[in-house]
This record gives sequence, C-alpha cells and structure tokens, in this order.
Amino acid sequence: MTQTTPSQTFPRSGPSEAQILRHLRHAGAVAERAVALGKHPFGAVLVAPDHETVLLEQCNIDTVNHAESTLARIAAHNYSPAYLWDCTLYTTVEPCCMCAGTAYWANIGRVVFGMTEADLLACTGSHGENPTMSVSSRYVFDHCQKPVELIGPVPAARAEILAVQQAFWAAR
Repeated sequence: MTQTTPSQTFPRSGPSEAQILRHLRHAGAVAERAVALGKHPFGAVLVAPDHETVLLEQCNIDTVNHAESTLARIAAHNYSPAYLWDCTLYTTVEPCCMCAGTAYWANIGRVVFGMTEADLLACTGSHGENPTMSVSSRYVFDHCQKPVELIGPVPAARAEILAVQQAFWAAR
C-alpha cells in the first residue's frame, strides 16, 4: 500500500521569483567554492518549506558523487520523507538522470535549476571529465509515480551560471 502525504494530495505553496533567484545564486556560490576546492563547478542547496531556510548545501565531489545526488542522500538520512516532499532542491545545472532519480527517491518534491544539460554539453563538448547524458530531468520526473515539480531553466540565473561553466571548461 502506498502512503500519501497531505502535501502530495493538496497543492503546496511555491517559491517567489525573488526566492528562486536568491537560492540559485547561493547554489552558484557553492559551485564556485567547488572550483576553489579543485572540483567541477556544480552546486546545490536544499531549502525548507518556508522557502527561506537553507537546510543543506553541497558542491560537486566527483563523477559519481554529484552535488545534487550527495545532497539528496544526506537529506534522506536527516529529514523525513514527508518533510522533504515540501522542500526544494536548487541546483546550478539541470540534474542528470542519476541526480534526478536520487532526488525522487529521497522524496524531494521540487527541483529548480538554472541552466539545462544541453547548455552544459555546449560548454563541455566531449570532455572526458564530464561525459553528459542526453536524458533530461523532465524525462526522468515524467516517468515517476509521484509528481515532482520541476522549475527551470531560470533565464534570470542562466547567464551567471553559464559564465562559470564556460570559464571552467575552457581552461580544462
């Protein structure tokens, strides 16, 4: 028997445009911290249902421990599925299929991203350090049993995030 949380049945509030932009910029700062640590420029933050409180932030670790999937696993260990359903994961770049799946299994109910996986591919080309996959997060979420809300790309944040990606991959 599948359990349904109240917010999976009834509409929940969404973040404002100002909150979306602020949290994407925070994720961008986390991505820049990743670069300073010698990692790839990806960052993610998890925001509480109040759309203000940042619960977790995570930069990229390596090719199998992406910012989003690592953050989702940590969140799943620290918060209940019902609570996570009302949280929002903000990430600089559209989650890959691994990260989208991990957010889904962690029961994070909303994901917001700044630029698309296709934008990332344009920055990385066939770079061996980041072999992108042509599987959109929309495709992953459309095949889930729970309706994960996906917001993105966010045009107001895209140029900033794209500039960080372009500079990083051009120097590799």
